[in-house]
Amino acid sequence: MNGLSQIVEQGEAERLATGFVFTEGPLYHPDGFYYYVDVRASRFYRIKPGGAAELLRENTGEGNGTTFDIEGRLVLCEGGNRRLTRWPADGKFGSSEVVVDRFEGKRLSRPNDLVCKSDGSIYFTNPGSRIPLPERELDPSAVYRVKPDGSVSHVADFEYPNGLAFSPDERVLYVANTRQAMYIHAIELDSDGNMLRRRIFADMSSDEKEGVPDGMKVDVEGRVYCTGPGGTWVFAPGGEKLGVIRTPEVPANLCFGGPDMKTLFFTARTSIYSLRVTVPGLPGHWYRRNGG
Repeated sequence: MNGLSQIVEQGEAERLATGFVFTEGPLYHPDGFYYYVDVRASRFYRIKPGGAAELLRENTGEGNGTTFDIEGRLVLCEGGNRRLTRWPADGKFGSSEVVVDRFEGKRLSRPNDLVCKSDGSIYFTNPGSRIPLPERELDPSAVYRVKPDGSVSHVADFEYPNGLAFSPDERVLYVANTRQAMYIHAIELDSDGNMLRRRIFADMSSDEKEGVPDGMKVDVEGRVYCTGPGGTWVFAPGGEKLGVIRTPEVPANLCFGGPDMKTLFFTARTSIYSLRVTVPGLPGHWYRRNGG
C-alpha cells in the first residue's frame, strides 16, 4: 500500500455479495444504494449496505457501463444490443428509450462505458474489436458524445477505449485503453467539450497475469482510480503512480459511494466488495436527489 496509506483506510475489503459471472457497471444512488450489472448473465442488480443483492431486471443485452443523466434517469451501455438506453428515474425499469444506436447512419459496435458531464452531455466508449469484421460498421474504435438534444459527435479514436472519467474541473476526460498498449489517455477539452489535444496520462503496462485498464473514477482532489492488472491503480493528479489497491478478486470497475462518498465499491468478477477511503470521490455524474 506504499503511497496509499494516507488515502486508504487500513483493513481488508469487505465482500458484500458473491455468486455472479462477471460484475460491472457500479453506480451509487443518492438514496443510499448501489446499482451494478452481471454482464455475462445480462442481469441488473441493486444492493443496500447490509442487505442482500436484489435482481431488478434480466435480459439487459449484456448491459455494462452505467451512469445517471442530469435528470436522474439511468443510462446503460447495452453492449450486446449495440446501443445506449435510458430508464425512468422512478427505479421501476418497466420501459426504456434508445439514447443512441448509430453514428452518421452506422450502427455502434459495442458500447462499453459512459460518463455524464455537467452540461448533460454523455460521453461513451465504443470499442469494435469484439464485433466480427463483417458486422463492424464503425472503425476504428472511438469515444463519442451525445448532447442533450440527441446529436452525436466523434471525440477521438482509440485502439480499445474502455473506462471514462472526468477531472474535477471537467477540462480533462480520462480514457482507459485496454488492448494493445495499456495506458490512460488524457483528452483536454475546450469550453464546448471538444478535444483540444491528447496525451498519455499513465502507463499501465504490467507483468500481472490478471486485469487490464478498465473502469475509472476520480476523487475530489483529482486522484485517478483505475482498475487494472493486479488490482486498482491509483495515480496522483500529475500521473504519478501511488500504488495498487489489492482486493480478493481483481475488479473490472469501481465507484465512490456512501453518504460521505468515502466508500469504494468494487465490481470484481464473481463478487462485489467495499473499502473505506479518507478522501471523498466524485460520483461520475451530476444527478442529485431532489435536484439538490
